[in-house]
Amino acid sequence: MKKVSIIYWSCGGNIEALANTMADGAREQGAEVRIKHVADATIEDVLEADSVAFGSPAVDAAKIEQLEMKPFLEQLKDYSKDNKKKNCILFATYGWIEDTFMKIWKDEMTSYGFNVMGDLAVKDSPTKKQTNLIKKLGKDLAN
Repeated sequence: MKKVSIIYWSCGGNIEALANTMADGAREQGAEVRIKHVADATIEDVLEADSVAFGSPAVDAAKIEQLEMKPFLEQLKDYSKDNKKKNCILFATYGWIEDTFMKIWKDEMTSYGFNVMGDLAVKDSPTKKQTNLIKKLGKDLAN
């Protein structure tokens, strides 16, 4: 059974809803899913997983949440050998016209050793199509 960790930061509830939908998709594939708000997550939640997902709102066109998610993720660069080629999915929400933060985030996670196999950036709140996509990405994490 594959172990999947989904770690997120949510304020308005959209990221949490996406995380739960992704977890449903992974569980449908038989994965053991650990889903945690970043405040409750540990580095072991990442290291012990076969694949991981991280979710965060963007705070501007270039940055994800800076007080909890960013510092948590920065710790992972010290474990780049352990993360080597670990599959990873990134998902986010944003409220303006540009989503350049996602490319920056993907590049950063790749530099930490992760294989970023998918991402989803949702403007404002998720559509039905985006909800279906996040569920599919959860299934992909479990395979």
